[in-house]
Amino acid sequence: MSIKSFFAIPFAKIATKKVYKWANKPHKTQDKVFKNLISKGKKTAFGIDHNFDTISNYEDFKKQVKVQDYEGLRKYVDRIVDGEENVLWPGKPLYFAKTSGTTSGAKYIPITKESMPTHITAARNAMLFYIAEKNDASFVDGKMIFLQGSPVLEDKNGVKLGRLSGIAAHYVPNYLLKNRLPSWETNCIEDWDTKVNAIVDETVNEDMSVISGIPSWVQMYFEKLIEKTGKSVSELFPNFNFFIYGGVNFEPYKNKFESLIGKKIDYIELYPASEGFIAYQDSQTAKGMLLQLDSGIFYEFIPANEFFDENPTRISLKDVKIGVNYVIILNTTAGLWGYNIGDTIEFTSTKPYRIKVTGRIKHFISAFGEHVIGKEVEKALNDSIKGTTINISEFTVAPQVNPSSGLPYHEWFIEFENEPENIEEFAAKVDTSMQDQNIYYFDLIEGKILRPLIIRKVKKGGFHEYMKSIGKFGGQNKIPQLSDNRKIADVLDNFIIEK
Repeated sequence: MSIKSFFAIPFAKIATKKVYKWANKPHKTQDKVFKNLISKGKKTAFGIDHNFDTISNYEDFKKQVKVQDYEGLRKYVDRIVDGEENVLWPGKPLYFAKTSGTTSGAKYIPITKESMPTHITAARNAMLFYIAEKNDASFVDGKMIFLQGSPVLEDKNGVKLGRLSGIAAHYVPNYLLKNRLPSWETNCIEDWDTKVNAIVDETVNEDMSVISGIPSWVQMYFEKLIEKTGKSVSELFPNFNFFIYGGVNFEPYKNKFESLIGKKIDYIELYPASEGFIAYQDSQTAKGMLLQLDSGIFYEFIPANEFFDENPTRISLKDVKIGVNYVIILNTTAGLWGYNIGDTIEFTSTKPYRIKVTGRIKHFISAFGEHVIGKEVEKALNDSIKGTTINISEFTVAPQVNPSSGLPYHEWFIEFENEPENIEEFAAKVDTSMQDQNIYYFDLIEGKILRPLIIRKVKKGGFHEYMKSIGKFGGQNKIPQLSDNRKIADVLDNFIIEK
């Protein structure tokens, strides 16, 4: 055991006690965050426009600030991008995190000197909780890899601009730098295929202990390692015992991952977003991720089934309930006010407050009034592969409203690593799970409005080819797991094995 790993354990225990101190006083913590946000916001153009000097409580805030997405705040963000100060938050931001928008084109999410440290602290604490729970920090002596975007930053009127993961690469603690891979030069490679091949070359003979990234891209890295060496990941890296991921539900990919790795490992789930680091897994036994209540974010929630109503219910943390699907709304020290990031979550615990991500409010299927959500399709797949050797690489679901014959249906595009012996039986199992979960879907099947779902087998590598074809291959790009239209499905038709 090195000195570094020896001292990591007591440090982790101190850090976790500090976190639970505010987690066990959730409403007091959020009240403090709210008051600080309003106090600082009064000095900004947004605060003046929205009468922040009249706000003394949450009810006042709701009257002055509407829920909005990037387009709603865009006129303010554009002023910041043009170089103006004190627009959404005092001063100028340290960075703009550049993300892809569907209607907005590129989005520029401000990150300030107050918000940036919360991203770094949360990522660090996720690992410290693991150390404290396991009473083991030996992994810090091995090599660590974080598959991420390029750390090369541009300049936008005096503000650095880049992907969030690339910005975060500039904040790796000194004590981890010598253990960190890939090299800076490799990390700067823009082309994803070239980058992954270079990472394989740099890591294949190293003692990798921690690997992190979006599952679909880490899976590609694993496959290239195996292709190069003919060995499983655990044979190459015997001290690799846990994987850090975020951005997607990992369960549908778990079988495939463990077959590539060659053994069962632990997992740490994160919920980072350019707008703020929202939650991380604090326990290997408790369900959900610990909501970050002390990170400069005041949270609001809207029941997902009311979100598109004229006057939806809008509540703070104290009124949430376990098991309800909510749209999560952020107010942050980066100056995002009433901000809808588009995600839906569900509380798994209120002592402390833990959440799981259930999908995207824009990613649902309700072509016939069924309102199928991400959580349901993921559970249907998990139910159907449990106890089998079936492995799924990637999938997405879309409605087929106008089939050439017969009733409409939901069309599932799935790339299998190990496919079912009988695809029709597998589809029937998935459909049964969907009907069990969603009464509207059940009624539509029973009423002969819809026929049971149909699965299209996507050729191996098909989803990667699809992402390349739309210019979103690699990095932080993820494919939606369901859509209410056929924009994705119609292109994926070019990558299926048979129809």
